[in-house]
Amino acid sequence: MSKLQPIRGTHDLLPEAMRRHRYVVDTATTVAGRYGYDAMATPVFEATEVFARTLGETSDVVTKEMYSFETKGGDSVTLRPENTAGVARAFVSNGLHASLPLRYFYAGPMFRHERPQKGRQRQFHQIGIELIGVAHPLGDVETIAAGAAVLDALGVRERTMLELNTLGDTESRGAYRAQLVGYLSRYRDDLSEDSRRRLDVNPLRILDSKNARDREIVSGAPVFGDSLTDGARAWFDAVKAGLDAIGIGYTLNERLVRGLDYYCHSAFEFTTDALGAQGAVIAGGRYDGLIGRMGGPETPGVGWAGGIERLALLADADLPAPRPVALVPIGEAAEAAALPLAERLRAAGYRIDMAYGGNLKRRMKRADRIGARAAVLLGADELAAGTATVRDLDSGEQSRAPLETLAEALAPFR
Repeated sequence: MSKLQPIRGTHDLLPEAMRRHRYVVDTATTVAGRYGYDAMATPVFEATEVFARTLGETSDVVTKEMYSFETKGGDSVTLRPENTAGVARAFVSNGLHASLPLRYFYAGPMFRHERPQKGRQRQFHQIGIELIGVAHPLGDVETIAAGAAVLDALGVRERTMLELNTLGDTESRGAYRAQLVGYLSRYRDDLSEDSRRRLDVNPLRILDSKNARDREIVSGAPVFGDSLTDGARAWFDAVKAGLDAIGIGYTLNERLVRGLDYYCHSAFEFTTDALGAQGAVIAGGRYDGLIGRMGGPETPGVGWAGGIERLALLADADLPAPRPVALVPIGEAAEAAALPLAERLRAAGYRIDMAYGGNLKRRMKRADRIGARAAVLLGADELAAGTATVRDLDSGEQSRAPLETLAEALAPFR
């Protein structure tokens, strides 16, 4: 029988990797909480329509990358490729429009059938925040500031760069779309097959093309800033002023876009080249038209998502395994007494490891192998005296402690 392996594009989070994963999630949860974002979760799978409607029927995610399947009841469901659509669906489903503004934080797995690469698997994990119900430039500033604060807390902000652009308002986008289509139409035959298809249905996505010839053509395209209305320009000026006021530097990137019509105003990414090719570790923007498209009331929103795997690689934090206290009973009577003693020590907050079998030498070898900080030896002499021998496994020093106050005696090894 062949050896079973994880499905391509998935990976096991063994303890060392899981510590890094939890470090990112716990850090982001704490920082988001300071900004007033409450943790929430949506189902890992949704009706396919949730994503087809919001990501665009012609997007690469919908046409090539989604894991969709039919249930026994005949419904089409999809493993979530991203979480903003699920949050918007939850907002509509639960009738939360009377509770605005809402601030949500999430963390969890996402699924896309794409080529696995460093920091991105087919099952990958994201953190993210969504600010719903704030139609003000300072809402954009707040979400960007929260992202910067997460990167700061992870110790990686200096290795990233904030790229910023504006997608304007509806009038701005309409004017720019017309200019862009007019320009790109002159090069229709030179565009890639995907870009020729997008030219008719979603031309802004051509600006994101990775095709070398497409990028060459796009380099001469009109820039969005020339199509901004006065109101859209004022909004963007307010966002930049807000970032300036709190000391968050940025680089303007006129090619940073979001292809779907419900996106507007700020688009931003924290990018890095420290993981090889330059890529985003946090990406977001304003999506004032999304909830309306989901069938809810027209409600503004802005947010971002960050890849946990990429952030963990970037942080590269020294996260050693926690060091337990090894409980080492010697003899049958000590074995019987050790189990309730271990439970009392765990209840007092200690990480207790107890091997179930083996002589003293073997058990002490195990204590060394797992990096135990101290060992509690319990034998016939100790039981008779109502004590335990506590050995500091770093210094080799040992002493006796009464069993009744053993938890207090172990305090230096907590």
